[in-house]
Amino acid sequence: MTFNNQSVKERVSAEEWDVRVQLAACYRFAAHFRMTDLIYTHISARVPGDENHFLLNAFGLMWDEVNASNLVKITLDGKIIDDPTGLGFNEAGFVIHSAIHGARHDVACVMHTHTASGVAVSAQQHGLLPLSQHAMRLTGNVGYHAYEGVALNLEERERLVADIGDKMTLILHNHGLLTCGNTVREAFDFMYYLERACQIQIAALAGGTPVITPSAEVAQKVADSFARPGYQEKKGEWRALIRMLDKMDPSYKE
Repeated sequence: MTFNNQSVKERVSAEEWDVRVQLAACYRFAAHFRMTDLIYTHISARVPGDENHFLLNAFGLMWDEVNASNLVKITLDGKIIDDPTGLGFNEAGFVIHSAIHGARHDVACVMHTHTASGVAVSAQQHGLLPLSQHAMRLTGNVGYHAYEGVALNLEERERLVADIGDKMTLILHNHGLLTCGNTVREAFDFMYYLERACQIQIAALAGGTPVITPSAEVAQKVADSFARPGYQEKKGEWRALIRMLDKMDPSYKE
């Protein structure tokens, strides 16, 4: 734990501070869209310039309390580098996030949730169905991981990594959802649409009438449309969300 009297912004690089601000914004967006589970679940981001360090929420804060300064910096082997609140981190969160950051150097951010719809779909044997455009945009990009109990066993990391492979989204059976991103923005983007796909699936199946399932070819066509070159760079949702958050509560940047 760091007992440095300097402010966090003063003692980290400009690049790290920028990621801290983005990560704190992501926590606030997740809270706004009701993706929280009290103080549980987590979003992490790799520290720029240091493959072995990542940022995680302090264990005990609600997601709408997270800001750029109160994030915990830890190593891939669980050593705390900086913990301004002194609250430490969630051990299960460390197991899950260190697994992905340790194995996937293309991943800058990992987001994990326990939403009602996400857990409900994770408990369905058929997994995520192509019932909506939201779901079809993820065609071929969803892995599945069997439930092994609360994620406190470091040995589970190997199986988590194997199950996600090179995909950007993972459904943890009987547990919840996980998404990755080359940036914080991308991880949130995947989670927003995966969560919406799960909400739509639960609502559609609860309707009591047969559902329309598009063909595999159509589902792949949708995924290809969203994966086309340059699409991510042109997306404007993150900028719009930042504008919304700056009007609502800019304290995430503190």
